[in-house]
Amino acid sequence: MQKHDLRPRLLAIALAAATLCAAPLTALAASAAGNEAVTSRVFASMVTAKQPKLAELTMFLTMMPKGGDLHHHYSGALYAEQYLRWVDKQGFCVNKAGYTINVDQAVAKAERAKPLAERVCLSGEDSLQDNTFLSNLLQRWSDKDYHNHGAIQNPPDRQFFDTFGYFNAVASTNTAEGLQTLKRRAIDENLSYIETIFEIAPIAQDAGFDDKARAGTVTDADLAAYMGKLEGDQAFNGWIAAYLDNVKTSGAGIDDQDFTLRYQPFALRFLTPSQVFSQMVSSFKLATASPMIVGVNIVGQESTHVSMRDYALHMKMYRFLKTRYPAVKLALHAGELSLGMVEPEGLKFHIKDALDVAGASRIGHGMDIAHERDPLAIMKEMHDRNIPVEVNLSSNDFILGIKDQEHPVTLFRKYGVPFVLSTDDAGVSRNNLSGEYVLYAARYQPSYNEVKKLSYDSIRYAFLADADKQRLLKALDGKFMQFEAAIARAQPITRR
Repeated sequence: MQKHDLRPRLLAIALAAATLCAAPLTALAASAAGNEAVTSRVFASMVTAKQPKLAELTMFLTMMPKGGDLHHHYSGALYAEQYLRWVDKQGFCVNKAGYTINVDQAVAKAERAKPLAERVCLSGEDSLQDNTFLSNLLQRWSDKDYHNHGAIQNPPDRQFFDTFGYFNAVASTNTAEGLQTLKRRAIDENLSYIETIFEIAPIAQDAGFDDKARAGTVTDADLAAYMGKLEGDQAFNGWIAAYLDNVKTSGAGIDDQDFTLRYQPFALRFLTPSQVFSQMVSSFKLATASPMIVGVNIVGQESTHVSMRDYALHMKMYRFLKTRYPAVKLALHAGELSLGMVEPEGLKFHIKDALDVAGASRIGHGMDIAHERDPLAIMKEMHDRNIPVEVNLSSNDFILGIKDQEHPVTLFRKYGVPFVLSTDDAGVSRNNLSGEYVLYAARYQPSYNEVKKLSYDSIRYAFLADADKQRLLKALDGKFMQFEAAIARAQPITRR
């Protein structure tokens, strides 16, 4: 029997099968590329017109997948109306005179027993139903109506930072419900990841350490000694354990195929040096104790006297801790300042020190870059080291009065500094991440590819485990294919 070599025939069959399989994939890729091109042209038509088409941009960018929000304060993200509902859950009331929360439950109960007209402290539900009272309350608990009612408001920076004092009494009381609210709203605007600056880190105080700080004599040996004291403090360690438990219980059921949440504890920069350092220590320990806690931060108004006086010390504290916990990521608020807010010397070094002394992996705000010493070198360093800025257009506009071509995002674009768009405090600003994208698109007329890259970068620069990051990036690919297909299918209706 003659033997035949079947290998050529088998190879031909395999090649034919591969060709048949590849044809649909090639068509799919061509279709996806075509949809992206159409979407790019649609977007360009919205931003290159004489006046940006804001209604169309709002719809487009609300629909568009937006990756993550990397500069996000939990308490500032919730709207005031939710805090009013929590006032009732806690059995508190809101003082009619000062719009502050009275946490004395006996007082609140007695007030509820009075006729409504005689009450001096209202329930949350009464506050929500009294339109005049609610309007006045929202002007204090948020930035709402500020520019329409400026005569009854504080200066904008004080207005913004003072809001937290009004609702802090209930800000930490129902965190599981609050996180679920944020998740639902994120999914509604096609956002898949939030890295939230969650709760103040556990805190302690040491008078001797503060005395040395006031004298300017704190050394690394002093930091080590105080850290050792904290590590041996049973109560302090208990607070760290309680924080971890709060993250675990509050975040239960949050992560799923549609949404991922991670946390940053924070220090308050305007407290005493020993308090700030204790919060830094607990933050670093928290970040090493749970994969859900992915970085640490420092917050609070940067322009106050204590914040400015102790800034260099704070950066040295971070350097000290970073050498002991090199894997912990820092996303530091730095340079949230404008000319005239502080003395000129105060604008010269905040971003530089956050990078080179503290070892920050991301910079929050970065607004004073144009005033820093050798800004070109700083921006080159950020470009070369791939360190992004978290840009918060609404709060930068409100707090600092910086927007349009005055905003340093124009410098970041020009000199190749990575950046992402984020909300800062969406509840206080009465905004959302889609609104930040609309502001960016309307003001700076980016291409669709640039806006799409911002969405991807908000995942690439997240402090996520690599497996989580790749999972979210892959999901983002699918979401953009669906989004661009929907835009390409949509045809405007021409009226006759």
